[in-house]
Amino acid sequence: MSQMPQQATVPQCPSCAEPLESGDRFCGACGYDLSAVSAPPPDHPTIAMNGSAQQQPAGSAAWPHAAQPGSADTPPAVHLPTDLRGTDSGGGDLPAQPPAVPVAGAGRPGASGPGVRFDRSPEPEEYPLQAPDPRMAAEAADGGSVAEPKVCVACRAGRVDTDGYCENCGHAQPRERDHMEQESGPVAAVSDRGLRHHRNEDAFAVGHTALPDGTPVSLAIVCDGVSSATRPDDASLAAARTASESLLAGLEQGTHPQQAMHDAIVAASRAVDSLVEEPATAREHAPHLNAPACTIVGAVVASGLLVVGWVGDSRAYWVPADPGALAARLTEDDSWAAQMVAAGLMSEAQAYADERAHAITGWLGADAYELEPHTASFKPDRPGVVLVCTDGLWNYAETADQMAAVLPPDAGVRPLHSAQVLVGHALDGGGHDNVTVAVVPFPAPTQGAGSA
Repeated sequence: MSQMPQQATVPQCPSCAEPLESGDRFCGACGYDLSAVSAPPPDHPTIAMNGSAQQQPAGSAAWPHAAQPGSADTPPAVHLPTDLRGTDSGGGDLPAQPPAVPVAGAGRPGASGPGVRFDRSPEPEEYPLQAPDPRMAAEAADGGSVAEPKVCVACRAGRVDTDGYCENCGHAQPRERDHMEQESGPVAAVSDRGLRHHRNEDAFAVGHTALPDGTPVSLAIVCDGVSSATRPDDASLAAARTASESLLAGLEQGTHPQQAMHDAIVAASRAVDSLVEEPATAREHAPHLNAPACTIVGAVVASGLLVVGWVGDSRAYWVPADPGALAARLTEDDSWAAQMVAAGLMSEAQAYADERAHAITGWLGADAYELEPHTASFKPDRPGVVLVCTDGLWNYAETADQMAAVLPPDAGVRPLHSAQVLVGHALDGGGHDNVTVAVVPFPAPTQGAGSA
C-alpha cells in the first residue's frame, strides 16, 4: 500500500497508522509491537493515472462490445465467444511468447498533478499479522460460516479471547478476510491475502436465483480495493455486497440481465461514494487521503445468455469446456497499458513492460471521474465457465490461453476446487497481490435455483 503523508506532530502506529501515546509499547488498535519490529515498507500499488474517464478503446476493432443497455424490452446484441480469435487487449493476434507482466497491486486515484508517482520502496517477504476485522467477527457471532480461531496461531498454546488476541502471548490473530471461500449453488469463489500484502483488500459476492419464469440464473461480483486510497477493504466490500443485492433484486423482478448489471454497477458506485462520509472524523487527522475506491467486475449467466460488466482492471474470461475451442477475454482494462495499445503507441509487450502499465483510468469512488460502466452480452454455443478475477490472478495468467491452461478441466462441475487451484497458481507464482477469483459455470444448472 502506498504510504500517505503523516502529520509530524502525532506519532502513529507503523502498521495501522493509529495515533500513539508517548511511551506506548504496543498499538492499542492492532496490537503491533512497537519496540521489537520496524515498520513494514509499503506494498507495490497500481498507480492511478489522472485524466478523464475513457470510453472503450477505438483501436479494438475486433472487440465484441455490446451497445449501451437499453430497456428490459429491448435485448442487446449478443456475440459468440467462438467467434473471437484469441486477441490481446489491443485487438491484435496473441504473441508466440506472452509478454512479461509487471506485478502490481491496486490503483491510486486522485493523485495531484497531471503525472503519476513511482516512489515505491522495497517490501518484506511477509507482513506481521493485523488485528482481527470486527465486522467479520460480528458476522460469525451472528451465525456466519466463519468461526473465530480457538488457539493462537503464533504460540499454538494460548486461547484467543473475544477481541481476537491471544491471552498467552498477546498476538493478534489473522483477519477473517485473509482467506475466504464460498459456494452458492453452482457458483464458487476464493479470495486470499497473498504473500506480500498486509491485508486482503479484495472482496466478492456470489449468488443464484430464478427469473420470474423460473429460469435459473447465477452471478458473481469481484472487487479490488484501491490500495493508495483510504479504507480500500471497506470500498471493495461495500461494492461487492451492494452490486450483488442489486443484481439479485433486478433479475428476480424480470429486468434484462445486461440492464441489471449496469444498474448494479451504478448502485455499487454510490455505495463506495457514501463511504467518504463514514465515519465523520475519517479525514480529520489525515485530510490528504483519497476517498475509498475500488474496481469491479461481474458476470451473470441466465437463459443461455452471458453478461459481463466492469469498471477498472479486474477481468472476466470465457473458457469453453471443449479443450479444442477458443478461450477469450471478455473485458477491456481501464488502464494506462490498454490505452497505449489501443492508441497504437506501443505493442502489448512494450506497454506491459512499462512501470505505468497497471495505472488504472477508471474506478468506483468519490474521487473518480464520470462513471462509465462497461457491459457486454454474449451467447455461447457450448458449455464452459466464466472466470471473474482481480489482477492478483491474471498477473500470473494474463492471456485467455494461459488462464485456460491453468483451469482444471472439470471446472464446470467443481467450481470451488477450480477456484482454489487458480488462487494456488497465483500464490505459487509469488502472490505479490491479493488474489480473488469466482467460477461461474455456463449454462446455469436447472437444479438448485433459489435466492442466495
